[in-house]
Amino acid sequence: MGRWSGDYYGFPEYVTVAERKKQAQQKVKKLSEKGEKLSPVVIEGRTIAKTFWGKAWCDNIESYHDYESRLPRGRSYVRNGAVIDLQIEKGKINARVMGSELYEIKITIAELPKEKWEKIKKECAGKIASLIDLIQGKLSPEIIALLCRKEEGLFPSPKEIKLICNCPDWADLCKHLAAVLYGVGARLDKEPELFFLLRGVDQNELFSADFADNLASISDKASDIADADLSGVFGIELDALDDDAVTIPKVPAKRKPAAKKAKKKVAAIKPVKKTVKKTKAKKQTKTKK
Repeated sequence: MGRWSGDYYGFPEYVTVAERKKQAQQKVKKLSEKGEKLSPVVIEGRTIAKTFWGKAWCDNIESYHDYESRLPRGRSYVRNGAVIDLQIEKGKINARVMGSELYEIKITIAELPKEKWEKIKKECAGKIASLIDLIQGKLSPEIIALLCRKEEGLFPSPKEIKLICNCPDWADLCKHLAAVLYGVGARLDKEPELFFLLRGVDQNELFSADFADNLASISDKASDIADADLSGVFGIELDALDDDAVTIPKVPAKRKPAAKKAKKKVAAIKPVKKTVKKTKAKKQTKTKK
């Protein structure tokens, strides 16, 4: 973004990407030296979000026509390190973006309505294997569709998002705000639990009280199915493979030659012992004489 003239109606002066990056890094250094704890958004490569929650957040933002005109510039800004600070709290996103100046961003996300959350919990009951699977996005297509559906899922719609930036751009969604929205997607890659904090819900509630019993039942059924599948693949009955049904040779075939050699050595030693005895006997006879 260029620098605006004093009355904000002039044409912007062009600032290169390299210069903007440099300005952002310098600003981060200055603020850090003053003791401010910044949490910049760092994008590695061209892809902004790589995990389920990060991608789902970005996909949700891109699915609304309200935002589409300013999103490309926002992607460029966040990739170039313009979002020098991003803080996510319950229902709030506070950020600072380096443009021609340092701009303050405040985004408010409405808390997920209780009736909607209760409905989602009921539909997810017993269908998510673990909290780790939930956080890592290792979910069935059914659950993914449920969580990501418009209006009824977990992700906010434009009417639930309030955007404020102190830049001179009068658009509802300026490029600085767009950069921050994409920055949230990148942040969820590393800290997906922040999504539930942002929406004001507890992810642990997606697991019903009787989930452990359901999981044990599912595990038993899965075991039976696995046995049946293996029986079909190998053409055997797995139950027949017990200790009585398997014959194991007591002496491996390769050990037989070694046993024969041992017997020969023992046989060769015996005559030596007898010779020694005879010699002693002769010595005793001579002594008597």
